[in-house]
Amino acid sequence: MTLTIDIDLPADLARFRLPAALASRLQRLLDRQDAGHPLSADERDEAEGLADLADLLTLLRLRAERARS
Repeated sequence: MTLTIDIDLPADLARFRLPAALASRLQRLLDRQDAGHPLSADERDEAEGLADLADLLTLLRLRAERARS
């Protein structure tokens, strides 16, 4: 199944980035985990959701850049 969605691209493709506060929160969670401090189940869910959102925004930005060229 293929789904095609038409969207109007914003003039500023930087809008397809995780907002600074969310990127900072994700980085803090990942840093804690990397330092050997286990995250709670809620924190793991939060980190996973933020990482998924960051991946989606990156994909949208790259596809938008590709569509413009």
